[in-house]
Amino acid sequence: MNLGIKGRRAVICGGSKGLGLAAARSLAREGVDLTLVARSQETLQAAARQLAAETGVKVATVSADLSTAEGRAEVLEQAGVVDILVANPGIRQVPDNFRTITREAWDGWMEAHFFSSLELIRAVVPGMSERGFGRIVNMSVSFIKFPQVGFGPSHAARLALAGAIAAMARELIPHNVVINSVCPGLFETDALITNLHGHAARGNTSYEAIVADRLSHCPAGRFADPSECGDLIAFLCSAQNGFMTAQNIVNDGGVYQGLF
Repeated sequence: MNLGIKGRRAVICGGSKGLGLAAARSLAREGVDLTLVARSQETLQAAARQLAAETGVKVATVSADLSTAEGRAEVLEQAGVVDILVANPGIRQVPDNFRTITREAWDGWMEAHFFSSLELIRAVVPGMSERGFGRIVNMSVSFIKFPQVGFGPSHAARLALAGAIAAMARELIPHNVVINSVCPGLFETDALITNLHGHAARGNTSYEAIVADRLSHCPAGRFADPSECGDLIAFLCSAQNGFMTAQNIVNDGGVYQGLF
């Protein structure tokens, strides 16, 4: 299927590895030129070289901290015209007790998971609207559909962003600008493996036992390949997807059991 986005320009936050890199690869295969954003310049350069060699598209990089206004400004300045934005804070949270989380920690999570993406979205949508094309995908987590004990700050910030996106999306769709969120579950990335090793250490158990426990709750019975998320994101950014907006799309192998 030709997604109709060859020659478009995309900014991929967290684009040097994991699901961000998977999204970048899927878009590059459709002929989309990329600006990859992450903190590590070395990892960014390696990813850019790999994608350019695989697909032949133009791949620029910006090393920036998106949780700061300065970092966001740098990305926007260097990216130029943005047709596609994949907003992906890519920050993991260790479980915490809501009774002991400080106000400063709450503010930090709001900056990382709410304002970092919201400010980028607000900055790119005027140009998208003027040009009559824009695709924005917000990377969230499946747990926003069923919040977990110990992850209050992350859930609060992500849910706030989901609400803001839903309100904005309805104003933008008449201009062929759509915004959706992808809510992935267990994808086999370095971040997941690191996270599960951390859970094992905190629970004084083995990594294998943690993996078995997670898979026992997943009807698919496996971790997903990152490409299964990247290709979904590419479709959401396609020319064909001009009617679906303000959705939180769970991609978790059937773990979430709700209807809506």
